[in-house]
Amino acid sequence: MPAANDSLASPRLSAALAQPNVLSKVPAKVAAKVAEKPLVWSIAASDSGGGAGIQADVLTLQDLGCHACTAVTAITAQNSVSVQAIEPVSTTMLQAQLDALKSDLPAKVIKIGLLPTPDSILLLAAWLQDYKAQHPLLVVADPVLGSSTGQHWHSEDLLDAWRALLPQIDVLTPNLPELGLLSGRPNQAIDEQVALLQALGASTVLVKGGHARHSAEVTDLLYQQDTITAFSGRRLQNPHQHGTGCTLASALAAFLAHGYPTEDALVLARAYVQAALQHGYATGAGPGTLAHPGWPSSQSYLSRIDSANWPTSLAEPFAGISQPLAVYPVVDSMALLEQLVPEQPGCIQLRIKQGNLAEISEQIAAAVALCRKHQVRLFINDHWQLAIEHGAYGVHLGQQDVEQADLAAIQRAGLRLGISSHGPFELARALQLRPSYVALGHVFATKTKQMPSQPQGLHKLALSVPLCDGTPTVAIGGIDQHSFAKVCACKVHGVAMVSAITQAQHPAQSLRRFKQLWEQHYAYHR
Repeated sequence: MPAANDSLASPRLSAALAQPNVLSKVPAKVAAKVAEKPLVWSIAASDSGGGAGIQADVLTLQDLGCHACTAVTAITAQNSVSVQAIEPVSTTMLQAQLDALKSDLPAKVIKIGLLPTPDSILLLAAWLQDYKAQHPLLVVADPVLGSSTGQHWHSEDLLDAWRALLPQIDVLTPNLPELGLLSGRPNQAIDEQVALLQALGASTVLVKGGHARHSAEVTDLLYQQDTITAFSGRRLQNPHQHGTGCTLASALAAFLAHGYPTEDALVLARAYVQAALQHGYATGAGPGTLAHPGWPSSQSYLSRIDSANWPTSLAEPFAGISQPLAVYPVVDSMALLEQLVPEQPGCIQLRIKQGNLAEISEQIAAAVALCRKHQVRLFINDHWQLAIEHGAYGVHLGQQDVEQADLAAIQRAGLRLGISSHGPFELARALQLRPSYVALGHVFATKTKQMPSQPQGLHKLALSVPLCDGTPTVAIGGIDQHSFAKVCACKVHGVAMVSAITQAQHPAQSLRRFKQLWEQHYAYHR
C-alpha cells in the first residue's frame, strides 16, 4: 500500500506543532505542581554529613512532591569518609515520635531505614502491627546493616529482630550483602534466599544489584508472589554515590504515596536515582552526595525491563510517524469508518472484536481501500497478520498482544506499530521496543472496555509525556468535549477518541468539532 498522506489538512497546525515550546518537556521541578502532598514518614537515623539517612529521605520526598515526617532512630556523627559514632535514641523516645505522628499526621506510606537495636526493631514491629490494623498504608524498608564507608551493625539478635519485622513490610529493598545476612544463607542462590524471606512474611522483595560491580549494568530483581522481573540500567561511574539505597527506597515510597502500583513506582524510582547519580556532586574528601533532580523527565533514565514472554527489542526501530496523529477515532465497524474517513482525521483505528476470520479479513481489506482513497492513515487493532496481508498503514497492539505477535514480520512489512500502556512500567516496556507511537491511558474512567488499571488522570498523563522523549504519544480513555483541551495541554501528539465520537448522534459532526478544538489549541500555543 502506498504511504497514506502523512500530513494534516492544516499547514498552520503542522508548523505550530514543530515549534519547540509545543513539544517541550514538563519542567524537572514538576513536583511543585502536585495539588495535594501525600504524607510519608521516614523512620531512620540522622546523617550529620547530610548524604544519607533521614536527610536524604526528606530531600527526596520533598523533591517528589510529598510532605516528609520523621521519626529519628539514632543520631550519627559522620562525614563523607567515615561513621565516627552512633547513638540510638531510647525506645521511649522512638515510640513518642511515632505516637505524635499517628495522632495528627497519618502516613500514606512509611519508609524505614537504619534501626540500630533489636529493641527498637521489635517495638516498631508491634507498633506497626497495631497501626496498620487501624490505618491502611504501605511500608517500604531498606534494611541498613552497614554503611558505604565500611561500618557494620548486624548482630544475630538484630537480624532476628529484622526477621520478626518482615510481616509488616510491603516492599523490602536489600542489597546483595543484606539479603545474605537476613536470609542467613549468603551462599545460596538469590531465588532461594528470597523464598526464605517471603516465607517469613516479606511479600515483595526488591534485590538491588549495585554490589555486583563486575557488570556494566545494574540489575535489580523484583520478586512478587510467583513473578520475577528484572530492571536493568547502565552502571554510572560517578564516585559520588553516598545515600543511593536511602534515595531509592524513599523515592519508591514517594511514588507509592502518589498512587502508583509497585511496578510503576519502581520504574520511576530507578529513573530518579539514575538522574540523581548522573548529577551527584562532591561534598568532602570521600564519596559525595546524590543530586535531587526532580520528577523523572527523560527516557534515557528508564530501566530495561525483562519479564516472562516480553520480546526483546529489534535491531532497528519501527517506521516513524512524521506528522502528529491529531484526532484519532477508534471505531469497531465499517459503517463508522465510512462516515468518518471522508472527514480526514489525523488517522483512524479499526478495532474489530467479533466475527470469524474471513469476515474480519473482508472488512480490513475494505477499510484499507477506503483509507487509501482518502489518504488517511489506518491502524488495525490486534489483527497484525491481516494488516500485513492487506497493506494497512499500521498496527496497534495491547501489551498482551505484543507478547504473541511477530514483531519482526510487522517491521519487515513496513507497518507502523502503536502499543498501549497503562502506567510507567508498561510504558518503559513499550518504549524499549522502539514503536512508532505509544498510547498513554486510560486517562479517565471509561465504559468502552473493562480496565484492570486505575485512571491515570491529567497530572500523571502530563508527567508521562516527557518520558517518551521523541516517541509520539496518544492519550486515550474517557476523553470527551469537556476534557479534550486539558488533554491537549499535556502536549500529546494525538488524542484517541472512542465513545465521544462513535456514540454521538452525528459521529462525523463530532469528529469535525474535535478537529476544530485540536486546531484551535495548537494555533493558540504556537
